[in-house]
Amino acid sequence: MKPTAYLINTSRGALVDEQALRRAVTEGWIAGAGLDVLSQEPPPPGHPLLGVDGIVVTPHAAFYSEASIAELQHKAARNVAAVLRGEVPATVVNRAVLDAPELRLAARVG
Repeated sequence: MKPTAYLINTSRGALVDEQALRRAVTEGWIAGAGLDVLSQEPPPPGHPLLGVDGIVVTPHAAFYSEASIAELQHKAARNVAAVLRGEVPATVVNRAVLDAPELRLAARVG
């Protein structure tokens, strides 16, 4: 990354090597970081990334807005409706469950 770059992570804390990030920011290899999540949530007091100039940490709520909450509710409702129709929901995280009949809703009610 360039010295003017900022690392932004809003997905999973474990994706970032936190020690390397701290070093990269404090030694000026990159300009800074914005983190909505850390490898341990909530972070313990004295976490090495807290209080570092150039690193902003939010409480895993940077997504929040009225629009994002409404979208989250609509997506959840669409996924529930799809499952009740016997369809695969649009946002399956663990696709292996699709091949496991004992984990399917149809197997439980049928």
